[in-house]
Formats: sequence, structure tokens, C-alpha cells
Amino acid sequence: MSPNQHRFALIIPALNEAESIGRQLGEIPPGLVVQTIVVDNGSTDQTGEVAKNAGAEVVLEPRRGYGSACLTGLARLRPEVTAVLFLDADLSHSPEDIERIVSIFGNGRWDMVIGSRVLGQAEEGALTPVQRFGNWLTTLLIRRLWGASFTDLGPLRIVSRDALRRIEMRDPDFGWTVEMQVKAARLGLRFTEIPVRYRQRRFGRSKVSGTITGSARAGFKILWTVYHAWRETT
Repeated sequence: MSPNQHRFALIIPALNEAESIGRQLGEIPPGLVVQTIVVDNGSTDQTGEVAKNAGAEVVLEPRRGYGSACLTGLARLRPEVTAVLFLDADLSHSPEDIERIVSIFGNGRWDMVIGSRVLGQAEEGALTPVQRFGNWLTTLLIRRLWGASFTDLGPLRIVSRDALRRIEMRDPDFGWTVEMQVKAARLGLRFTEIPVRYRQRRFGRSKVSGTITGSARAGFKILWTVYHAWRETT
């Protein structure tokens, strides 16, 4: 499929991101996507209302979990969509990198393109030592077990709709990104990473790295996802 034939959708999971979601939607380059879906993952603030006023299609998913929100967004894709861009709501990624990742995917060589915060430039404090270690350990395991070279489990990524059908995503929680990468490696999908800038959160607090409990739960779930995938192939 040529770049001009692609029709991109954007899915943004959001939980209590009223202060940032409007600004994040405003940074999306005009004409980049044909459908913008914000999945309100049980917010207690005005996240959904702000996103709707900014022009997004808002879908409610009260079951908490990053993966649950992404799965709900995927279920609402229009028929003409051929690839899906995933983005967090916290303004951590620059609009230039968002546009660049779509452009690189559009050359037709890849089934999945991931924005690597490790290869790129992260603002001081944007990636915690725990996140850096978790990325290193998990990508090392994926490389050793499946021979696939990743450097990051970052949220900014674009995946073809056909690849998503083949991957059959299921994880409702913190294992979403690593499940996608492990299955892509197992299926022999074409993937690459590009360096992206990573900004500190301007508003609110991270649902994962913002607390010790959240970081521990996420780390355990990510490693469990890798282990479970390995057991399925042995």
C-alpha cells in the first residue's frame, strides 16, 4: 500500500487528563489522521468533555487499564482506517515526532514503527531510573528469546490494522505494549524504531511511574507477559 492510500486513526487512552488532553489534541498536525478517538478510562474530572470540545470522538471505558482503553478504541475504528497511531494524553511527545513517525510508516516498509525514548532525547526526569532499567531488562529478554531488537516499550507507536488483526491484542493493563512487541517478534512482522524526544509531564501525575505501587505493578505485569509468551512457544 502506498503512503497516499493509508488512512490513519489516532487512539489516546486518557484517565484524569483534563488539563492536558485539549492541548495534546491541539498539537496533532492537521490532516494527519481521519479519525481521532479519546478513550476516557473512568476519569473523575472533565477529560471527556474537554476532548469532545477539541473535536475528538470520545468513548467511555470504565474498566480501568491502559490495555482496556486501547482495546475499546480499536473496536470503534472506521472501516476505511488502515493503520493506528497510539499516543498518550500527557503531552510527553512532540508534534514533530508524531508527524515523523507517521511519515516513516507511510513508506510501506513496516508493519509497526515505535518511537524510542531511549534512542532519542528525554528531558531530565522524564524517564525514571526504574523505567530505564525495566526497558533495558525487558528488551534484553525479547532479544534473547525471540531475536528481535527493541530498545524501548514506549507508548508512541503506529501499527497497521492488518498487523493488529494478526497480533490479536488481549492485555487489559500494563502489559499492552510489551505484548504487542513480543507477538510482533513471534510473527516475524516488519518493525523499526525511531528516536523521539520525551518531555516531562506538565500536568497531573503518571498512573504508572508516579507511584511506587504503580511502578511495581507495571514491572511485574510486563515481566509476566514476557514469561507467559515464552511458555506459549515452548
